[in-house]
Amino acid sequence: MIRAFPSFTDAPRRATALGLCMAVFCVTTACSSTPKPQDTAKKALSGTDEQIFLGDTIEKNYDPNVIMKRGEAFFEKEEYTEAIVEYNHFLDLHRTHTLASYAAFRIGESQMKRAKGIDRDPEPVQKAIDSFERLRKDFQGSRYDGQALQKIQECHDLLAQMHLFVGQFYYRRGSYLAAAHRFEQIMKLYPDKSVAPDALYFLALSYHDLGADDWASEQLTLLAEKYPSNAHAGEGKSLLAKIGSGKSAPLLAKQTEPASSANSPTAAPSGNQLSLAAGLLPSVPTGSFRLPSASALGLGQSFVSCRLGAWC
Repeated sequence: MIRAFPSFTDAPRRATALGLCMAVFCVTTACSSTPKPQDTAKKALSGTDEQIFLGDTIEKNYDPNVIMKRGEAFFEKEEYTEAIVEYNHFLDLHRTHTLASYAAFRIGESQMKRAKGIDRDPEPVQKAIDSFERLRKDFQGSRYDGQALQKIQECHDLLAQMHLFVGQFYYRRGSYLAAAHRFEQIMKLYPDKSVAPDALYFLALSYHDLGADDWASEQLTLLAEKYPSNAHAGEGKSLLAKIGSGKSAPLLAKQTEPASSANSPTAAPSGNQLSLAAGLLPSVPTGSFRLPSASALGLGQSFVSCRLGAWC
């Protein structure tokens, strides 16, 4: 049998083909082991975020970019107390930095975020007002001046709503004097806020339940004249007509009757009477008249604490 041997001239062709195959294999292997560009970007971003919290080097404690990134990271995670610390740290070290006014604005925003609602502690809201006012004073004419002014108005709206909530809470408890004090505060400090008509109506109710129908009539008349479309306008007119047709028994007169002798078992005031007196010593001005003080009611100088964590 005659075998056909390849000629030596075919060797270069075989070598070239083998080389091409190995090159294709290497390229394929390299591609399969190389991470995807998207995964690499995500890993790098995650690493950057983690690095701003790792270590305690002097550079990181003083670098304005790192401090700002920390503050922003805490803010985004809704850890507002920690964010405030970082923004204040930024201002302490870099008050002339281009981002200084932004850090001051973020402090006010963080304080507002700490407020949990109108039935909670108003301290964060007041601190937010102080922060925004400090921004407008320390960075006059900054790009955040107008926004800070708007935020201040929003904070005052919240405070007015808090006063109304607490006043209504006192009213439902029958603590009409304490309730009247809260409603008066709204009419004195926030007469242009949206809660003013409601406060005026409940102020009239408080006066009526205290037996001060002359004062109640004044508030109801003002409610009808100034807020005719308010939801309580109809009820106010009905109450005004009721007051005009017949006076209610004067509660204040009953409470100001001379106290019994020291040996009498009825000499001590009731718990409800104590709640009326709390937080209102001395008497509170109300336009041309004054609410009676606790001493005028014969209630002494007693204070009690309510469930809201404030003096009732």
